[in-house]
Amino acid sequence: MQALSILKSKKITPEQLFMVSVLAVNGGNYLYNLILGRVLGPAQFADAAVLITFLLVLSFVAMTFQLVTAKFSVLFEGDTFKSFVAKVYKQSFIVGVVFGLLIVTFASQLQTVFNTSSSNMFVIFGCGVPLYFLMSVNRGTYQGKKAYKSLSITYQGEMLSRLLITLAIILIFDIKASWVIALGILISFAFGLFPFKTSQISFSKTLKLEAEHSKQIKRFFLLTAFYELTQIIINNSDILLVKHYFESYEAGLYASLALIGRIVYFIAWMFVMLLLPAVVELKKEGKETASVLFKYVGYIAAISAVIVLGCVLFPELIINILFGEAYIDMAPLLWQYAIATSMFALSNIFAYYYLSLDKYVPVIISGVFGMLQVVLVVFYHDSLDQVVHMQIVAMAMLLIIQLAFFRLEVVRQKRLNLN
Repeated sequence: MQALSILKSKKITPEQLFMVSVLAVNGGNYLYNLILGRVLGPAQFADAAVLITFLLVLSFVAMTFQLVTAKFSVLFEGDTFKSFVAKVYKQSFIVGVVFGLLIVTFASQLQTVFNTSSSNMFVIFGCGVPLYFLMSVNRGTYQGKKAYKSLSITYQGEMLSRLLITLAIILIFDIKASWVIALGILISFAFGLFPFKTSQISFSKTLKLEAEHSKQIKRFFLLTAFYELTQIIINNSDILLVKHYFESYEAGLYASLALIGRIVYFIAWMFVMLLLPAVVELKKEGKETASVLFKYVGYIAAISAVIVLGCVLFPELIINILFGEAYIDMAPLLWQYAIATSMFALSNIFAYYYLSLDKYVPVIISGVFGMLQVVLVVFYHDSLDQVVHMQIVAMAMLLIIQLAFFRLEVVRQKRLNLN
């Protein structure tokens, strides 16, 4: 009885609730991909993997708006905050429409480049892009204000609707076409908008932001946009390049490998979501921020070690359970891909930490090594093994450089304090 009363007295914090929610969302997204992989088979799953990769690319682009909104939701208050949010909504919607039109217009060319069975899936996907950008700004306001309950609901709504609607069409109507995947993604964007504060969108003239605030927003926006571009390159270029250079069967096998190996990155992302507002708030209050970084680096390092060890010891069992016998050829590469992703996840935490502090060098470093990864895969892709090895080389170098920069910054800060 005493133990029960102790448990009741310990309330779950909003941060803990959000972490649980993100784990559930990642689990649901994994289930979505795993079922698609089993139902469609390697060749058809390669088409689905292209759409899923497009979704990831879109999420990184829209994340620029989300992070900008999150940061300045911490810094701005009152009318300044309202004007800022209204302006970001308008700009994000315009950018979303432009990106959506480009995808729809060049759907046939995208089909050719990525060797997909249909161009219709790109047309349907493009129609949903503006909704995704609005959804990201909405999430940014919740993230910045630490309204983690509402933020959790938007992620849960997007994941559950995509999972249930897509699988219902495939399993009930036995339609295994790529446009079904695109339709499920489109509908999930609408569900992901809720809860949505329509009062924050205003097309009337709003209060003009101060020149210093506008300059600060533009600088952070450009910095974040560049970094998200590096994320797109590092996190998605391998799947798209493999789809281009290899046959559909091999590309489907590689897509399953990437999906399993990237579990480290997806788990690490929830720590990034908590890191940014925490660091910005501590900086605003004039407090030290390194302890927050150390905490999340420790979490990710421990999780990465467990996942890599599991991939070393039980690669065939993991692939068999998750995707089935058809994908078993990827077992020897599983732990190697997990190592590459783990190094990327750790590098990512350092980069986002400095992004929160408006420091540019780690972002430039990530851009350089993102391009290096692409170059290495373009020149060395004789086999899927070689593609993975090139990523290990690039990500190992990226992590070493990020750690070296952090060490130099610590030394520099100590010297400044002594002077």
